[in-house]
Amino acid sequence: MTILVIAEHDNKVVAPATLNTVAAAVKIGGDVHVLVAGQGVGAVAEAAAKIAGVAKVLVADNAAYAHQLPENVAPLVAELGAGYSHILAAATSNGKNILPRVAAQLDVDQISEIISVESADTFKRPIYAGNAIATVQSNAAVKVITVRATGFDPVAAEGGSASVEAVAAAHDAGISSFVGEELAKSDRPELTAAKIVVSGGRGMQNGDNFKHLYALADKLGAAVGASRAAVDAGFVPNDMQVGQTGKIVAPQLYIAVGISGAIQHLAGMKDSKVIVAINKDEEAPIFQVADYGLVADLFEAIPELEKLV
Repeated sequence: MTILVIAEHDNKVVAPATLNTVAAAVKIGGDVHVLVAGQGVGAVAEAAAKIAGVAKVLVADNAAYAHQLPENVAPLVAELGAGYSHILAAATSNGKNILPRVAAQLDVDQISEIISVESADTFKRPIYAGNAIATVQSNAAVKVITVRATGFDPVAAEGGSASVEAVAAAHDAGISSFVGEELAKSDRPELTAAKIVVSGGRGMQNGDNFKHLYALADKLGAAVGASRAAVDAGFVPNDMQVGQTGKIVAPQLYIAVGISGAIQHLAGMKDSKVIVAINKDEEAPIFQVADYGLVADLFEAIPELEKLV
């Protein structure tokens, strides 16, 4: 049994979610191979070869994969993946864009966002916004799976000594092209990788008031997130959204400020190790999942908390 893991990267470094995906592959059992598809990805391949538990790194270095367009990458994965028992990718925007296409090309079902490996063909995944956990079994010849990174502790980034093998296959579907990208830049940690996350909700009242959270986050070395209500209201950009339709986070500490705790939001953060809720509504659902709760006006509590940090 051999498993193919699709590396998440930016042509320069391996994304942390890849380490969680490899961890899931290791739990399934068998040899773990990692596919690095991109352009000028020598450094990424070297880093992937050092990941603990990886036996081989396949490198598809071609201009067609420079921006990892799913129309080009999916045929490559399907071609290579036909010889594997499992194909895994992180349940990121990239993984969710590529693997459904791979499953369709291989004519198999996909298992999405697993959080636990029960056996080589049986997995657990959240449904109904995380309110229920389904145990699913697949008898597909090739099991195509996306992995929720927060469900698995990452393997070590160092310590492995995998062999590196070049892949000559080049698929350019010619039906899409890369136009450009606008990346949000911040000195704060990336939301899904941060150990501490401070999030604001509708209770922040407007975007300007997020300055209180930014100040606290800077002192804590934390990332700043938001509920869907805050994003929909235009307080902050949508790349800050935490929740079922946003980013899934599981930091060591999650501070929810002015967030009522709708199911959609809880689905994205309830796996956090310690949850602190600050809300003036003592009946807010967020208090049901919080380890520590403070019923107070956030505009008084946050400045006071900032002084104590």
